[in-house]
Amino acid sequence: MNTANQQTRSYLMSKFEQMGIRPQPRLGQNFLIDLNLLRLLFESGQVESNDVVLEVGTGTGSLTALLSEKAAAVITVDVDPVMQDLAKQELFGRSNIRFLKMDILRNKNTLRQEVLDAVRDELTGGTSSAANNRRFKLVANLPYSIATPLISNLLLTNMPPSMMCITIQKELADRITAKPGTKDWGALSLWTQSQCRTEIIRIMPPTVFYPRPKVDSAIVRLTLDEKRRAKIPDLKFWNEFSRAMFFHRRKFLRAELCSAFKTTILRERIDGIMDEMEFGTATRAETLPLKTMLRLCEKCRIELQKLPEKDRKIL
Repeated sequence: MNTANQQTRSYLMSKFEQMGIRPQPRLGQNFLIDLNLLRLLFESGQVESNDVVLEVGTGTGSLTALLSEKAAAVITVDVDPVMQDLAKQELFGRSNIRFLKMDILRNKNTLRQEVLDAVRDELTGGTSSAANNRRFKLVANLPYSIATPLISNLLLTNMPPSMMCITIQKELADRITAKPGTKDWGALSLWTQSQCRTEIIRIMPPTVFYPRPKVDSAIVRLTLDEKRRAKIPDLKFWNEFSRAMFFHRRKFLRAELCSAFKTTILRERIDGIMDEMEFGTATRAETLPLKTMLRLCEKCRIELQKLPEKDRKIL
């Protein structure tokens, strides 16, 4: 049977009752039951025969099935062993699927190395010429609670996905795609847009999921822009800097800089940087566009280069 055509509300309720299990919203188990939207998520990922696709949140395997029909390899990760065993039964015999039972996050700031190793194996392990041209993508109906750290940490690795096509909370989608000066413009906007082209494909109401979440969701696509990413001299520092500039969102920029670099960059030098960039005393980070923030970050990074390596830090 084609699992992709089974994930309706009635099918899931019947299957779960038969197996004596219940969805666990605390694990992000909100299943996409609108088959047209499930197909849209898959198609928006633009999966091709040379793609290695990471799926986080295997669920019953409905999206996994669609991915496996097109991709060179699918690595699907789920923290719930019962749910993934169900998916394994439904997808038995599909040799290009690798199942991993684990939390993809080792902690908030670190991805599980086993997952990264599995992706790298599929990207580099083939002997054919086609294997040498494989691309890495993330296509998933993500559990809400892990979406931000997963996206952020994947972009910090040395093998970021060429595309991420994911369902997430609409609130998070708004932050990823925000414009400067809006309420949603912040650290995540800077981090993602400095490396990717971002777009919202579709807004989705709670009714298209089972169980229903309490908020709207969105299908979002992030397409890696290698040229943008290459212009960032130090990704780790930029990641830390962008978060620090929005740590106290309503603070003026000067106060935020002084707080972030209070033991490393003298206030007189911070004032000098502010003057060089023609910032007023009332300037706030939330009003500054991406290019300006990148320039400010680089000036601060160069200033820190004057210090011993152990002291080059953001608080």
